[in-house]
Amino acid sequence: MASEKSAEHAHIEKLIANNLPGSPIYAFLLTPVRVVSASKGHVLCRLPLTQNHMNSKGGIHGSVSATIVDWMGGMAIASWDLREKTGVSVDIHVTYQSSAKEGDEIEIEGIADKVGGSLAFTKVNIFKVQDGQRAAAVITGTHTKFVRA
Repeated sequence: MASEKSAEHAHIEKLIANNLPGSPIYAFLLTPVRVVSASKGHVLCRLPLTQNHMNSKGGIHGSVSATIVDWMGGMAIASWDLREKTGVSVDIHVTYQSSAKEGDEIEIEGIADKVGGSLAFTKVNIFKVQDGQRAAAVITGTHTKFVRA
């Protein structure tokens, strides 16, 4: 028997389907993204890397990693309470730990540590995937957003 998707999982898939086409940068970089799982405050996705994600040396571009932190921080916030609007960025910090290359698959983990009345605090981790399993960390990031309507 196939397990049903959580409400958070379905919500994140719907947000991606509805919002990616309206954001040129997200559509360009994230169109093949796949939601693996989602629960309150936690989203896990996978993304195959293409030439579009690479820098001139053949590794994942730093701006791509920062864009993924920006996007996934919002997805983690959306999974907190099934909201559609995830606020505006106040602070993004990205630590580059290793690299990934064209043809690699990455796993993107978004964690909402706190979603308050004004601010939301998230963590984002990007890992390489090897043999279908999470492997080496590529980046870690934090993303703070102003979320008051």
